[in-house]
Amino acid sequence: MLTQEQKSQFERDGYLVLENVIDEATRQAVVDEYAALMDKLYHRWHAEGKVQAATSDMGFWDKLDVAYKSGFDWYQPLDISLPHADITEETPMHFGPAVFDMATHPRILDIVESLIGPELTSNPIQHVRIKPPERNVAKDEIRAHIVSTDWHQDQGVTLESADKTEMITVWLAITDATVENGCLQVKPGRGTELLPHCSLKQTGIRERYLPQQEAVPCPVKAGGAVIFHPLTPHASLSNRSDGYRWSFDLRYNVTGQSTGRDHFPSFVARSRAKPETELRDWRKWRGLWEDTRLRVANSPHIEQHRWPTSGPYCA
Repeated sequence: MLTQEQKSQFERDGYLVLENVIDEATRQAVVDEYAALMDKLYHRWHAEGKVQAATSDMGFWDKLDVAYKSGFDWYQPLDISLPHADITEETPMHFGPAVFDMATHPRILDIVESLIGPELTSNPIQHVRIKPPERNVAKDEIRAHIVSTDWHQDQGVTLESADKTEMITVWLAITDATVENGCLQVKPGRGTELLPHCSLKQTGIRERYLPQQEAVPCPVKAGGAVIFHPLTPHASLSNRSDGYRWSFDLRYNVTGQSTGRDHFPSFVARSRAKPETELRDWRKWRGLWEDTRLRVANSPHIEQHRWPTSGPYCA
């Protein structure tokens, strides 16, 4: 559990940087799971004529680099959520045992419990973030999962139904996050209101609405995390390194409150009152998303953001 000093710091600043949040075995299991996934994806992409044949010395990052530079959507098959739009019955996504063990890691749940209590739901607004060197990014590539992320509050990417929800974001580093490779930066100070966002490119806060305090970079080593209050403005720096930066956005809210994207599946990650309600089988987690994909693909589009591109805050 967090110390009283850490909890006080979170209440004051709206964020915490914590090292050694997950153990090395859990982190390595995620790395290995994604390496196996990449091998399968790359084999399929080659069969489809999208990439060159793999050589024996190509590892995960080599294959990812070829896929990225080939110009097709390599990102969505690696993600732990569905996209905002154009969802079909075949939209790829990834839900495996190592990622499930990471998202339900006792240390992560202990940290979140210290801040919002013992009845915790795994929120479906979660993503993998694997960001290439930004100098290699195409000029028309604007997705926040690929390029540097604009200033935003995490409550700003939920629907209005979650405005009263107690929520915590755990930004978990799988590789070291440094100033050079695009770690997060924050505007310290516990926010008290949702600032106006604009979704003209990314969903973000225009500079004129941002708090004036100076941004603070948040480097953290692999296995560590940055913990956020949903009203804390944060962004990422540009990846100016020669390699990819890898992290996960994991979110949790008090069970029974809206997730802010209630048409996507959530699950009870911890319950001190009713431990029998906890989801402990990763296959059931995957099944929830597969069922949701089928339903959403055959239903009218549901908006996932509250900020229209024509909104007054984009002017």
